[in-house]
Amino acid sequence: MQTHLHVVEPSDTVGEAVAVMAQNRVGSVLVMQGDQLLGIFTERDTVRALSQAHDAARHEIQSWMTHDPKTVAPDVDTDDALHTMLDSGFRHLPVVDGGKVIGMVSMRDLAG
Repeated sequence: MQTHLHVVEPSDTVGEAVAVMAQNRVGSVLVMQGDQLLGIFTERDTVRALSQAHDAARHEIQSWMTHDPKTVAPDVDTDDALHTMLDSGFRHLPVVDGGKVIGMVSMRDLAG
């Protein structure tokens, strides 16, 4: 699990989110309002946005993010987390403890 979170706000643009992902060499960012997790924006969302709107880079991230993403607790078994990702077709899963995001687990974390 990665505990350094890469975060954007819902009013940030797709371009700003992509810049954060590129600068930090990560495949997703969490969309947060203060401590509240609103969504997640991934590389796949980037491709979807750019393929559907020529000016998507200027759109607010909340238009393209996955709202209310699935999460796991920190004590979830790694096999269960992996199955959640495989069954749902995504590669990033926020880790939430007591309503607070404390990390992110990725397919790469579980495959290693």
